Amino acid sequence: MSLKISVVTAVFNRAGTVAEALASVQGQTWPSVEHIVIDGASTDGTLPILQAHRDQLAVLVSEPDQGIYDALNKGILRATGDVVGFLHADDLFEAPGSLAGVAAAFADPAVDAVYGDLVYVRQQDPTQVVRYWRAGRFKPGCLEQGWMPPHPTFYVRRSVYERLGLFDTRFRISADYECILRFLGRGGLRVAYLPQVLVRMRLGGISNESVSSMLRKSREDYAAMRINAIGGMQALLRKNLTKLPQFVRRAPDTV
Repeated sequence: MSLKISVVTAVFNRAGTVAEALASVQGQTWPSVEHIVIDGASTDGTLPILQAHRDQLAVLVSEPDQGIYDALNKGILRATGDVVGFLHADDLFEAPGSLAGVAAAFADPAVDAVYGDLVYVRQQDPTQVVRYWRAGRFKPGCLEQGWMPPHPTFYVRRSVYERLGLFDTRFRISADYECILRFLGRGGLRVAYLPQVLVRMRLGGISNESVSSMLRKSREDYAAMRINAIGGMQALLRKNLTKLPQFVRRAPDTV
């Protein structure tokens, strides 16, 4: 039996991009993919687009939520796959074989989580790369240095969520970072790194939409470190500084 991958998409008012995200999931060559879409009661025409693709979706929910992490938690709780990951409504898989690569890494039963690289692309033109996030391999002590893998490329066995918990919705911006610290730090997950771009992520997320959002993210990042007893102010500084090379590092050619 082939490994089943659940892909959760949280969406709110993304009529301009959500159809591309749906097509990106449908275009994956891996044969066992469960696509779960959680819509936060969109009002801009997103829901009719989702309904038009209803036969391609395992789950479609449209109702008010308490933010993106609440929506992602709803998706995780509805997932039936062996592995759970995410594709946001603005994002695209880099290639049709992205999930096949993830599945191949999970063929090793000792692997709890898999991640890869990510490129940030322009909002209006996803072929134009702005930043290249080469994650690199997970090493002991790297969390204390501010390292984290790109969360949109982070796939985890569903049993891990059952054992270690869902996103902590007290964090409005950094719940993904807190989750990674909890999983890789206290949880001690065994991880595999795929040295390839898995996802194209459009710029314009909540974490960098304004100065106040960036400040809030830093406060939340620091709180996540304190809760998980990993790192501190030096790690927070390094976490932010390590983003700078992403603007000058050249991404590999598109597959």
